[in-house]
Amino acid sequence: MTATAGATMRTIPPGLFVPPGVYRPQADTRLLAEAFGLEELAPGTDVLDIGTGTGALALLAASRGARVTAVDVSWPAVVSARVNALRRRLPLRVVHGDFAARARGGRFDVILANPPYVPSPRARLPSRGARRAWEGGLAGREVIDRICARAPALLHPGGVLLMVHSALCGARATVADLERAGMSAEVTLRTSVPWGPVLRSRRAWLEGHGLVGRGETREELVIVRAESR
Repeated sequence: MTATAGATMRTIPPGLFVPPGVYRPQADTRLLAEAFGLEELAPGTDVLDIGTGTGALALLAASRGARVTAVDVSWPAVVSARVNALRRRLPLRVVHGDFAARARGGRFDVILANPPYVPSPRARLPSRGARRAWEGGLAGREVIDRICARAPALLHPGGVLLMVHSALCGARATVADLERAGMSAEVTLRTSVPWGPVLRSRRAWLEGHGLVGRGETREELVIVRAESR
């Protein structure tokens, strides 16, 4: 697997079915799609899409000939991804539940992950509702840390994890966690986007906990690429 993709499509599919309560593809989805477009895929590459949402990235992988397993803890997201796959006549295996449980025993060539990563005043992750798509616990790392710990066991040797999250969560911490888990890791892409409504709504809390500076209005998103040894 190399970092070149030729004429490979790198954009998320247009016209997705997005019911209420399902995360609509945004800048983080587009950045992850760009990173995925840099990976050269052989026919039949096995891809795991963690937190599939509408299935946007899973559909992108399937359109490139990959065998895709997409997983989400949200039933509305699972339904959305299945509908979008049927509309495009693309083969997706979409399953409901926690990624670690549903992918246990499987091995993949590529893992795509857009986990909930927004730091939250609440330590516990929500168990229902749209907030499950973005609430990441106090440091925003509750799901990120689990992916870092479990990725090596889910990847074939030479397999690749591509994960997007906010720089607020600590890109260096993610790289360090993956390296401790036995993978080679680095930040490969970055982009800066305006704060969305969730960050704006908790500005005082973020500033009070030193997670952002006063008056900040932009968020950096990063792609961490890790390769199994």
